[in-house]
Amino acid sequence: MGDVRLRGQTGVPAERRGSYPFIDFRLLNNTTHSGEIGTKKKVKRLLSFQRYFHASRLLRGIIPQAPLHLLDEDYLGQARHMLSKVGTWDFDIFLFDRLTNGNSLVTLLCHLFNSHGLIHHFKLDMVTLHRFLVMVQEDYHGHNPYHNAVHAADVTQAMHCYLKEPKLASFLTPLDIMLGLLAAAAHDVDHPGVNQPFLIKTNHHLANLYQNMSVLENHHWRSTIGMLRESRLLAHLPKEMTQDIEQQLGSLILATDINRQNEFLTRLKAHLHNKDLRLENVQDRHFMLQIALKCADICNPCRIWEMSKQWSERVCEEFYRQGDLEQKFELEISPLCNQQKDSIPSIQIGFMTYIVEPLFREWARFTGNSTLSENMLSHLAHNKAQWKSLLSNQHRRRGSGQDLAGPAPETLEQTEGATP
Repeated sequence: MGDVRLRGQTGVPAERRGSYPFIDFRLLNNTTHSGEIGTKKKVKRLLSFQRYFHASRLLRGIIPQAPLHLLDEDYLGQARHMLSKVGTWDFDIFLFDRLTNGNSLVTLLCHLFNSHGLIHHFKLDMVTLHRFLVMVQEDYHGHNPYHNAVHAADVTQAMHCYLKEPKLASFLTPLDIMLGLLAAAAHDVDHPGVNQPFLIKTNHHLANLYQNMSVLENHHWRSTIGMLRESRLLAHLPKEMTQDIEQQLGSLILATDINRQNEFLTRLKAHLHNKDLRLENVQDRHFMLQIALKCADICNPCRIWEMSKQWSERVCEEFYRQGDLEQKFELEISPLCNQQKDSIPSIQIGFMTYIVEPLFREWARFTGNSTLSENMLSHLAHNKAQWKSLLSNQHRRRGSGQDLAGPAPETLEQTEGATP
């Protein structure tokens, strides 16, 4: 199949649905077990087959069917009741996912598009919208402990809360709102459950395709464009508008690259110091949408302890799985991925200290210390204290006098997704 990208009328390269080949770990050992895979030509042939096999079912002539919501009426009633409180910060996305039979992302987005008036404003076809959202939900990998459709739904719900912040809400256009929700829903689509350094050191084709720069984020963006075009959700809109939507979606999704954390934080601090944010200006509004998405992507430590702890355990389980694979195939174990050395409490304390706290302090400054911002910072302080207590107990049991500060920021930034 060659290059997995599609070039549409807009000229922005897009990837076909499912074009991400599953990582075949036989490829990783082709120098040690050369007889198993053999020449570069055979490797290329295998990758080409993988690309074909995991390509869009639509391209293979199989029309994706929307999942049947075979739910008890009581469950549907509870899900509807939860949606009436979707703008509250203690929204339990895990419960909502169970009540919707694993369709939290589709159900949430349909509700939010309707409640924000986006279906009417953009004259969207409801059946086409549902089909597009099912495509997005299905292209998340359910076997990933963390980077799955429930994470996407959680980020989308957080984004909805941030879009309602008074300092931002009064300036937002329907296009801003649609872009924010779409980017949140699709920001990790088709995530393989391993990070960028893993793809680079295993010479994965996506690392080569995107020249080792924002590899996963570029893939999430281009895959989203591919699904938008395949579903024809926006086909009735003017060409110039669809071009703009595709480009802005890319700018939002690429902003979630953790390696760009300092870049965005420095810009935000400068704007707040100079008091020069003008949200009537489309560029300034877009920048704050980028910041909002970055906050939504790493907001787990700001949730109530019960939910925050579960997300922390999930992301660390995904790290440890990667570390186990790296160890199995005699690769250097990536930072934070060694279950024997990197404990969940120490990872989370470092993440909160060096990544989450600096960003959310500035977000609180932007919102004027809104009720939601104060609530999030309160949860963050409580959760950090909980992890420190757990880490202290671990050290007492082991007789260790280790520092409680957690991993250094440069270590965290090496691990994409270390930021839940």
